[in-house]
Amino acid sequence: MISIASAMQQDEIKELLNNYTGGDFTYTFKEKQGIKLIFDVTGDPAEAAAAAKKLIKAQSWGSVLYLQAAAV
Repeated sequence: MISIASAMQQDEIKELLNNYTGGDFTYTFKEKQGIKLIFDVTGDPAEAAAAAKKLIKAQSWGSVLYLQAAAV
């Protein structure tokens, strides 16, 4: 599992990661805990968290977000 902590654009983050099909990881939204979004992942959680952060930052709306991505 990984957590993505972001106060903004949570719906966009959920949609982006749930629909991601381009790599070694799949992300499935599990629950929301405060500003943290929890995802089940396939593969190594630490690598999946790093990949998720890169995916989010690559979006036009994600480049300005302050967020944390971590393995849980």
